[in-house]
Amino acid sequence: MDRNNLTYVPASVRREDEPFEIVERKGDGHPDTLADALGERLSAVYSRYTQEHFGAVLHHQFDKTGILGGRVEVAFGGGRMLSPVRVLLSGRASGAFAGQEIPVRDLLTEAVGEFFAERYPMLDTKRDLRLLYEVSQGDSPGGVGAKDKSNVRSRWFAPQSLADLPELSKLACNDTSSGCAFSPPTATEQLVLDVEGVLAGARRPAWLGSDIKVMAHRFGTRVDLTCAIPQLSEHVPDVATYVANREAARETLTQYVAERYPQLDVRLWVNTRDDEDRPELYLTYTGSSIETGDEGLVGRGNRYGGLIAANRPYTMEGISGKNPVYHTGKVYCVGADLIAGLVHSELGHGAEVILVGQSGRELVDPWAAVVRVEPAADGRPAPDRELVADLVDRGLAELPGSLGAILAGAYRMH
Repeated sequence: MDRNNLTYVPASVRREDEPFEIVERKGDGHPDTLADALGERLSAVYSRYTQEHFGAVLHHQFDKTGILGGRVEVAFGGGRMLSPVRVLLSGRASGAFAGQEIPVRDLLTEAVGEFFAERYPMLDTKRDLRLLYEVSQGDSPGGVGAKDKSNVRSRWFAPQSLADLPELSKLACNDTSSGCAFSPPTATEQLVLDVEGVLAGARRPAWLGSDIKVMAHRFGTRVDLTCAIPQLSEHVPDVATYVANREAARETLTQYVAERYPQLDVRLWVNTRDDEDRPELYLTYTGSSIETGDEGLVGRGNRYGGLIAANRPYTMEGISGKNPVYHTGKVYCVGADLIAGLVHSELGHGAEVILVGQSGRELVDPWAAVVRVEPAADGRPAPDRELVADLVDRGLAELPGSLGAILAGAYRMH
């Protein structure tokens, strides 16, 4: 990139050492996280199909995917769906290539069924899901000459050959937007990420639901951590079992924190709304609040990297489901991650990176880049600007080759 467009910010303090942090994670079963994950699944399914059949990822975007909750009856020992979860499939996709029709609706419909069957085996996907299909084969702004199809842009969603995909010859930003990432996480950030994995790891209990939510605030070395942990009604016969499960989860987390984070004074709360006398409990049929009318939309949940970290820079782009080849807001999150990772792995410093793209500008040449580099853990000050600039160039050079890793889920979009 043009190094005049690089703003280098050598920081005097690490995020780890700042006086406070606010960190949140919406777990894998949270409706917003589910919407993000589904948007990414749809993009990957469509991308792989068009790669296999036509030799390239065709233009698409499924970043407006939504999950609209149903209604449920929950009781100790069981439950049932009363009305279906609705899935809003919204966005645009190329519906044909060189006159050959692409079975977009079939591809996406099958992907939705598989997605929910994997996560919620108690659902009958034919009965308990209702698809609202609103995917279009849209036009693209800028298609002057659309009447006679002389402008490539007018064939954006109906290419006649690979020559109609300009990104194959010059990979350019499709939008003026930004992407952000940081490396490594602070202890508090890692703790919030860990909670879900500790509970839902290899020894995941049968009663544990997926809609785990974690919020932490740190002041100095004291961390207050609140966890919402759902239980599956089929495996909970009574209040006493529910309480025992909840306390087992609390004990697991307490022991883990004491062993893994001795430097932090952690106070832990679990299911703070529970009222055992009424009873009002986090007891669910599916393990997710999608069963009770809660709704999820792409872009409302975790930022790139899996957290909502108030002290960090982040983009408000809904990145999940966006085109993984050239969509600036998505691909620049990956680029920022590559750069931050290089600064940390090669120089030993934490880094935050913001990449700003300008519509039509070559993807490997951002309109602006901001790199904040922290002192090292051993006290070494931030490194020389040119060392960092070299790593920025290296990270950007890797970006065009990241498509396969994005489709394989190697980068944490949600």
